[in-house]
Amino acid sequence: MFSASKELALALRPSPYLAEAQGWQAETSEAAHLLSAKVGMSVGGSRDVRPLTARAQRGAILLPVELLEIRQTLIAARDLQRAITRLAEVYPRLADIAQRIEPCPGLVNDISQAIDDHGEVKSSASPNLARIRRELETAHSRLMERLNRLVASSQYSRYLQEPLVTQRGGRYVVPLKAEFKGKIQGIIHDQSASGATLFIEPLATVELNNKWRQLQLDEEEEIRKILLALSEQVGGQSRLIDHTVAALAELDLAFAKAKYAEAIDAVEPILFNPENRGGEEARRRGGEARRFLASSPHESSPPPSPPRSSAAFKLLAARHPLLDPAKVAPITVTLPPETRMLIITGPNTGGKTVSLKTVGLLAAMAQAGLRIPAAEGSTLPFFERIFADIGDEQSIEQSLSTFSSHMTNIVQILSECDADSLVILDELGAGTDPIEGSALARSILSYLLERQVTTFVATHYSELKAFAHTTPGVANASMEFDVATLSPTFRLLIGLPGASNAFTIAQRLGISEDIINRARGLVSEDAQQIEAMLAEIKAQTEAARQVRRDADAERQRAEQETEQVQRRLAEIDKERRDILNAAREDARREIKAAREEIRALKEQAEAEIKAKAEAKAEAIPEVEAEEGLGQLEAKIRTKIESDKKTKPKAKADSKAEAQPALTGPVGLGDKVFIPQFNTVGEVVGLQNKQVEVQLGAFRSTVPLASVTLREKAAAREAEPTYSSVKVPTVESPGMELDLRGQVTEEALLRLDQYLDQAFLARLPWVRIIHGKGSGALRQAVRQELSSHPIVSSYRPGDESEGGEGVTVAKLAHG
Repeated sequence: MFSASKELALALRPSPYLAEAQGWQAETSEAAHLLSAKVGMSVGGSRDVRPLTARAQRGAILLPVELLEIRQTLIAARDLQRAITRLAEVYPRLADIAQRIEPCPGLVNDISQAIDDHGEVKSSASPNLARIRRELETAHSRLMERLNRLVASSQYSRYLQEPLVTQRGGRYVVPLKAEFKGKIQGIIHDQSASGATLFIEPLATVELNNKWRQLQLDEEEEIRKILLALSEQVGGQSRLIDHTVAALAELDLAFAKAKYAEAIDAVEPILFNPENRGGEEARRRGGEARRFLASSPHESSPPPSPPRSSAAFKLLAARHPLLDPAKVAPITVTLPPETRMLIITGPNTGGKTVSLKTVGLLAAMAQAGLRIPAAEGSTLPFFERIFADIGDEQSIEQSLSTFSSHMTNIVQILSECDADSLVILDELGAGTDPIEGSALARSILSYLLERQVTTFVATHYSELKAFAHTTPGVANASMEFDVATLSPTFRLLIGLPGASNAFTIAQRLGISEDIINRARGLVSEDAQQIEAMLAEIKAQTEAARQVRRDADAERQRAEQETEQVQRRLAEIDKERRDILNAAREDARREIKAAREEIRALKEQAEAEIKAKAEAKAEAIPEVEAEEGLGQLEAKIRTKIESDKKTKPKAKADSKAEAQPALTGPVGLGDKVFIPQFNTVGEVVGLQNKQVEVQLGAFRSTVPLASVTLREKAAAREAEPTYSSVKVPTVESPGMELDLRGQVTEEALLRLDQYLDQAFLARLPWVRIIHGKGSGALRQAVRQELSSHPIVSSYRPGDESEGGEGVTVAKLAHG
């Protein structure tokens, strides 16, 4: 997380609008799904460069490394934008944020061309800089060549402390021994600490040094101009860059929320708007909401209020996010819609305060777009304000006792809370006389209940237990205490008030029974009646819970038995289908064998006819040859009919196949049997040993030799003509087709094939499962059904069938 997103995280507050809080939750869910699919997705390399853009806007010259930070941030933003926008259909909210990114490609390109990855200005940044650096290199080479010759010269080398060239004050010098001062003419720039060495610039290199130094200054000036031009570009696009950083910060915050949710094993809560909420006061108020919106550049008006719901307050296996999940005992808080107040009682260190903090903190987390550490299915009502008075706020400086500090907070809470508020009170009425504190606590709770304020209270007062039991809209709860071990279990029990364990604990710790009995006698009769009543309530509640547990166990057994029966029925259905498929396969094999035998007989007959024709071509007239051929064809047909009658399947064929075959030529209007279709048709055409037959509503052309004459046209002149078609049996494809997870084109192809099979199998209706998702596949399926010729009507599935995730289609069978 870089600094810009860290600022957003530190400023994170619960939203005062339900739609906005739900939108933030959706962003967190999208980020979690995206990170699970794209593990390396991040804003890596981004920096909060808004201070740099502000300086550039004021005319400051940015350093090369600062320009590189801007370039890297824009590149990271560009890459992230491309990655998310490609998945806009899956992650629409993140894509909306990414659309606000301005990559500024021109600025990125100019910085890349001018500055290398090491933060050095490139020679190619400008033609003038390239020329200066070439001249600078030449001048430096000449200067060093002259100095090296001087150092290596036998005339001057004996005057030097060492044969080397060094720098002083940005100019090249040689180390001259002090005693030989004046032996080499030049300018002294420095001397050693001991004074034994003088650093002198020889007169012979002064001009070369001057030229080299001047070119250095020219280089610095040209670099300054280049950086100034780039800084002016940054200043001119500062607004776009700032918007980009803001969008990156929002995306990074969403990623951080998702990673935090994974770290604490959190789930997305269901936020709802209670139907018994809302009033003039809630609509009048909104100063805090308006202040929030004023800080957001993307919101100009409150989002619309979602419809109100009658859902219940339900936290399942909730944990405090700051406690070790391996050690903390989760609590489950479920309140029906009509219950507005929960009074929690129990021993000290039993977990009452932690339970209150867990409820308040998870409500605030949910409205801030954070997932909550609880089980799936947790639902929370939306609160415009959350108030809490927890802990001891006594102050010596302000002369406030424990009671006074609590009352100061409660006064402010009572003046500001309403039906859209959540109020959490720890040890209400404590720190003063118990009788007066209890009366004051009951009065405060009655006031909050009249205003329909959702309230959670922790207390030790027995009178408040009775108040919860006798007052509609108020429920008791307690922190369980194990009397056997004298330690709390930290389990929250809804509906059960906390029992008074003081006498039991004292007796187990060694207090004499005489003292215990005397103490019991000092308890008022009303208090004893209250404790007895609460004990009876606890016993009855425990009995009811045991009955419910037994009922749940019985229901589970029934469900298991039902599942076993359904599984067995499915196995039986599978066995039935396997038997039918095996029978069909056997029939196919027998038919295939019969056809092969018929084909062999035909080939044999044709061969015999051909041999006879060749042997008796001159002796036998053509008429006799035709008569012989007709007799042979009659024998073949007789053989075919005989073979078919021996097959098991042929016994169940149509009546048409059982009719006797006639001899003689086939003519127009004759009734003939076509084996390949297993039906009788009427001859409507003859040509080249092919016959065209009418089969019900369609026609087919088959070889003349493959049909058998059943009835001559002359015999039917006085009778009405009938034709029948036996539609081949098609195996049922099943009443459901599941298209979830398939692309639209593949799904529509499977749908078309399935409808054809279902129609031939005479299915009356079918269920198409396409899921809810974005709705694209559902729309495509229903559009295809609306224009399909064999679909008479369709409708969405009802709740028991899958709702909008299913479409039921009725098939048209004429």
